[in-house]
Amino acid sequence: MSTELLKTPLHALHRELGAKMVPFAGYDMPVQYPAGVMKEHLHTREQAGLFDVSHMGQILLSGAGAAKALESLVPVDIIDLPVGMQRYAMFTNDSGGILDDLMVANLGNDQLMLVVNAACKNEDLAHLQKYIASQCDIKPLFEERALLALQGPQAVTALARLAPDVAKMTFMQFARASIDGIDCYVSRSGYTGEDGYEISVPADQAESLARRLLAEPEVAPIGLGARDSLRLEAGLCLYGHDMNTDTTPIEASLLWAISKVRRADGARAGGFPGAEQIFAQQQAGVARKRVGLLPQERTPVREGAEIVDANGKIIGTVCSGGFGPTLGGPLAMGYIDSAFAAVDTQVWAIVRGKQVLMKVSKMPFVAQRYFRG
Repeated sequence: MSTELLKTPLHALHRELGAKMVPFAGYDMPVQYPAGVMKEHLHTREQAGLFDVSHMGQILLSGAGAAKALESLVPVDIIDLPVGMQRYAMFTNDSGGILDDLMVANLGNDQLMLVVNAACKNEDLAHLQKYIASQCDIKPLFEERALLALQGPQAVTALARLAPDVAKMTFMQFARASIDGIDCYVSRSGYTGEDGYEISVPADQAESLARRLLAEPEVAPIGLGARDSLRLEAGLCLYGHDMNTDTTPIEASLLWAISKVRRADGARAGGFPGAEQIFAQQQAGVARKRVGLLPQERTPVREGAEIVDANGKIIGTVCSGGFGPTLGGPLAMGYIDSAFAAVDTQVWAIVRGKQVLMKVSKMPFVAQRYFRG
């Protein structure tokens, strides 16, 4: 029995632009346009790329108890999140594993906007309804709103022509904005390591806005292929690949995302699922960690490849890998035994039965260029 793929409000536009479509998280999505992944990647790094990320789930929480309620499910400071700011968060389970990662924005007036991953959005909604529905109103906006990402050093130039105030925003700020007469929510953030914006737009106006943005000389349409190579160069995790319910934030090298106020010695320590396990790992260390990996030859190393030490003993697995057009070579991330996690440690990936030498690398592989003002 085949289930029909869902379509975003930009589906017809992707077809018109000559996109190659592939199934992704239950949606029919553009993996690339005629320019190809390499050119799309480099265009985003040099100018501005427009991505359709409408498959992601947008959820509105409202009510005086919303911030406190959400804080009970994530290891992040939501109560003191300033109005007009956004923060990265994770839903954890009772063993400290990651159910999903998400963005949380404070809209003011006791309203929070969440953006969750496409493949997890129904489970995330059920999770919120199960645990905090009595404390706040939970409204999924899955059908009502689309999401566009405009990324790259010229994103500000292109978007400011249509909405001048966005030029004043800094990294992780969140605001209402009228773009070419369309009421939108805009955050200065993204998933490429570049400066840029994510734009939440009413679904019925998404195509009109996308066409308006694509009419700007700096802007080109970008597919999922380049989105993946850009985020990999930026050292950013993809849920379901680089982290999952069996991975804790400590193992995933995401300690930075646990707010200081919520850590073991913080003013509001714990109080989220799996806190004791996460704190214990932070104290005692973990057996394996997510690290950056740079293959020392031209062979790309893909997800699922085993990682071995000099004696051929399996010490880990690659979770994401490919070619980095900006880096000019292959790159990967993987989970390896902590004894091998130091930068410049030599390890080997098994690719089609052969050993490929890799070095553990610091991340990001390509410097992030977020606009912090």
